[in-house]
Amino acid sequence: MLLIRMKFLQLLARKSEKLEMLFQPRFYQKQFPYMCLATSAHLYSKKKKANSYEQVDQEKYKSLVCSVTSYKASAQTPETIFEEDNLLYGQPLKRKSSNNVETKTPKNWVSLINPKKTIPLVSSNSNRPMKIALQKNKIPSVTRILQQTISPQQAFYLERWKQKMILELGKDGFEEYTKNLFLQGELFHAALESIFLPEEMAVKEQGEDSAVSGYLSSVQHVLKDISEVKALESAVQHETLQYLGLVDCVAKYRGQLCVIDWKTSEKPKPFLQNTFDNPLQVAAYIGAINHDANYDFQVHCGLIVVAYKDGCPAHPHFMDPDLCSQYWNKWLLRLEEYMDRN
Repeated sequence: MLLIRMKFLQLLARKSEKLEMLFQPRFYQKQFPYMCLATSAHLYSKKKKANSYEQVDQEKYKSLVCSVTSYKASAQTPETIFEEDNLLYGQPLKRKSSNNVETKTPKNWVSLINPKKTIPLVSSNSNRPMKIALQKNKIPSVTRILQQTISPQQAFYLERWKQKMILELGKDGFEEYTKNLFLQGELFHAALESIFLPEEMAVKEQGEDSAVSGYLSSVQHVLKDISEVKALESAVQHETLQYLGLVDCVAKYRGQLCVIDWKTSEKPKPFLQNTFDNPLQVAAYIGAINHDANYDFQVHCGLIVVAYKDGCPAHPHFMDPDLCSQYWNKWLLRLEEYMDRN
């Protein structure tokens, strides 16, 4: 046993010299280069890659960046979004259906102008406008036909306005409000009639002007362009289509013979489309006059005058023959719809 230990120690002594040589710097530098030790250092010693955005002309796009980053929230509203959509993509496809309805032709088409009507060469010398009383009978009126054939959208907005007014005024207050509106309209028409009638016929109407002085002030600039009044508050009936109505006024406006419809409003209506079904009403009256034997003339144009209680200048909406023909076709469609329902 002792002999084995001594041999082991001798062997270990011989190996120690080789171990010392192994760990000397000269030896391991030659045998093991710095490759493995320098790997990580080589990665970190590489030059940092340049950012591609640094090469962009920042001054050139500075205003654009500021405009984008300056908004904390979107400034768009539903209205502006719809406008942008219409501008970029056009009107929605569902609009085509309404256009198709508007371009429909009536089944029983009758001309707005009566080709069989004879016009006397010399008109009556009487300076009194025609005033035929409206006889109540089974023939439907223009107002009734339009009321019973309004679109679902119009009916919805009308009902919503009514309910809103009832909430504000109460049911009794709303009834009083509508009664006053109709009364003001009647007084306004009576005041206009007293202006157009000869003096001996208008004496009894003079006391009513004070209640509608604002409306009268509103239409003063329009009255200057009206002449040769031929009818006032006069009944008309279309002998072929069998409907009737009460025309406010038939007179010349700037030299053109027109059916004139006087309207009162609490809100401005600067455009014809703001008057809703009033153009159809005027076209219906024009057609009725042209097919009514009581009238020895024909009308080709229309005029809707919207007067305001506060005296602001009224908005006159002139309807030329082409426009009257367009609304005449729409009126015939509404008339057919009414007849089909009844």
